[in-house]
Amino acid sequence: MSSPSPSSADPPPAARPWPACSIAEAHAALTARGAPFELEVIAGADGPVHAWKNGPKSLSDIYELARAVGDRLYVVYENDRATYDAFTRATYAFALALLERGVQRGDRVALCLRNLPEWPVALYATAIAGAVATPLNAWWSAAELEYGLRDSGATLALFDAQRLERIAPRLAALPELRHVLVTRWTGERAMLAPAVERLEDIIGPVASWGSLPAACPPPVAVSPEDNATIFYTSGTTGGPKGALASHRAATTAAGVNGLAQARAYLRRGEPLPAPTLDAPQRRALLSVPFFHVTGCFSTLNSATATGAALILMHRFDPVEAMRLIERERVTTAGGVPTVAWQIIDHPDRDRYDLSSLDSMYYGGAPAAAELVRRLRSDLPASHVGSGWGMTETCSTFTNHVGEDYEQHPESCGVAAPVGEMKVVDPDGAILPAGEVGELCVRGAHVVRGYWNKPEATAKAFRNGWLHTGDLARIDDEGFCFIVDRIKDVIIRGGENIYSVEVEDVLYTHPSVMDCAVVPLAHRTLGEEPAAAVSLRAGTTATPEELRQWVAERLAAFKTPVRVILRNEPLPRNVNGKIMKPAVRAMFE
Repeated sequence: MSSPSPSSADPPPAARPWPACSIAEAHAALTARGAPFELEVIAGADGPVHAWKNGPKSLSDIYELARAVGDRLYVVYENDRATYDAFTRATYAFALALLERGVQRGDRVALCLRNLPEWPVALYATAIAGAVATPLNAWWSAAELEYGLRDSGATLALFDAQRLERIAPRLAALPELRHVLVTRWTGERAMLAPAVERLEDIIGPVASWGSLPAACPPPVAVSPEDNATIFYTSGTTGGPKGALASHRAATTAAGVNGLAQARAYLRRGEPLPAPTLDAPQRRALLSVPFFHVTGCFSTLNSATATGAALILMHRFDPVEAMRLIERERVTTAGGVPTVAWQIIDHPDRDRYDLSSLDSMYYGGAPAAAELVRRLRSDLPASHVGSGWGMTETCSTFTNHVGEDYEQHPESCGVAAPVGEMKVVDPDGAILPAGEVGELCVRGAHVVRGYWNKPEATAKAFRNGWLHTGDLARIDDEGFCFIVDRIKDVIIRGGENIYSVEVEDVLYTHPSVMDCAVVPLAHRTLGEEPAAAVSLRAGTTATPEELRQWVAERLAAFKTPVRVILRNEPLPRNVNGKIMKPAVRAMFE
C-alpha cells in the first residue's frame, strides 16, 4: 500500500468543478478489488470489521519494509544521522539482546525516553522479538513513571539519562523490572548502579550502527492479532490507563493517512500520481513525542513504511524548526496546531527558505478555523490536513485534507473505510445526521481495551463500539464535528489533562477547601488548565504556591497557568456538584 505524495503545485483552477465525486464514491474507488487501498473483512472481537488487505499488518512488517530501503537517510537528530540500513542493523542487534536477556513473547518492554534515534530502534526491536512495546510519557514525574512500570509489569526498560536519574530512587520498588538499560549516559560508568547496562555497549553509538552485522528477518514470528503496544492515556483518580493494541491496530493509521491524501486527488478530479522509484525522498520534521500515538503510529510508522526520513527535534522551537526545514529540505511538518501557528506567526519566517514544505498536518488539540485559511494564504504551496483520533483508536480515525478541509474547517473530517462512526443518545439509540450525541467508533485500529482494567474496559467498550466520551454530530456526507467533551478533559497542545487528577492534588494542600480545574482557550495550544480555589478558614496560600504544589507532584504541562483564590465556596448545583461553566466565567 503506497501513499501518494502531495503535489507542490498550486490548487487546481477555480473553473474545475469541485467536488468531482462524493466521499462515498471516492472511497468505493480506492477500496475496490485491485485498488491501492483494497479492503478485506476480518473477525473482530465483536463481529466482522474491515481492514487493509495490502500493506503492513504488523510492526514486524514495517521493519521488513525498512530492510529493503538500503542507504537512504532514515533519521537525523542534532549531529547524528543514520540510514535505513544502519537503523535496521541496530534494531536487529537490539532484538537479539532482548532475547538474550530473557524477554519472552508478550513481555512488556518499557520505553522511557524522549525523541531520540534510539526510540524507533527500541520500538521495532521489541516488536520483532515478540514483546509488547510500552512507551511511557517522558514528561511524567518519578511517581507517574513508577506507576507505568508497575502497572504494565515491564520486565525490561530503556531510559535516557534524564529519565533514569528521575526514576533511580524508585527502581528497587519494582521487582518485576529485571533489566534496566540507559542510553545517552554522559557521566562516569561508576555512577550507574551495577545492574544498569548502557545501550551503547550493546549496539554502539548511532555513528557505528552501519558497522553492525547485517539485519536479518525477525527472530520471532508475529501475527497481526498479537499484542503489540500499550500506550497510556492521561490518568484520572485511578491513574492512567494502558490501551492495549494489536499489531494490526498499531499499523492501520499509516493506511488511513495515505487514503486521505488519495481521496483529495479524486475529489479534485485528478488521477492518482503513479509511484516512481526515483521520486524525491519525503522528509518529516517531528517534534511530537514518539510516546504519543500521533508521533508513533501516524508519523513514525507511516514514514518508516514508505521510506521517508525523520528529522527529530529535542523540543519544538519555531526558529530551529525553520532552520531544519531549510537545511534538510523538509517536506512535511506539523503535529499539533501550535506548531503551525508558531511558524506562520514568526516575525523571522521570511528569512528562511521553506519552499520544500508541501504539507502541514496537525491534530491532537482543538484548532481554530482561522488556521487553515492562514496556512493557505501564508504558505500557498503547502497542503493542509487535520484529523481526530484517540489513544484508543491508535491515532488517526478521521482525516481532513485538501479542499474538504478548506470547505469544512470546523470539522475533523470523515472516517476512513476501515472505521465506522455513529452518534448515540444517552440510551444508546443512534441519532440521525446533524443531531448531537456521544461519538462511538469501531474498526481495525481500535484497541482491545485497557491493560488489567476490566471495569474500565467494560465501561468504554460496549457491544463492539468504543464510547469516546466526545459529543459530536455527523452530517449527511459523513463529516464529523466535535462539539464538546463529556469527559472532563483539557487538551493542552496535544497533551490530555484530566481536571480531576489536578484537583485531587490541589485538595492535598492543607489550605485548600474547594477547587475546580477548567480549560482556558489558548490560540495556539488549544486549551490551558486554570484553577479556582477556595481556602480553608484561617489559612493562607498564594496562587504561585498552589501552582508549585501541583508542579512538584505532576508533569509540568498539567500545572494550572492561572489560579484564582476565593473566600467563599465554589458555585454548586442542587446535587452538590461544582458548576464548571460558572467557574469558567470567573476567568473571563
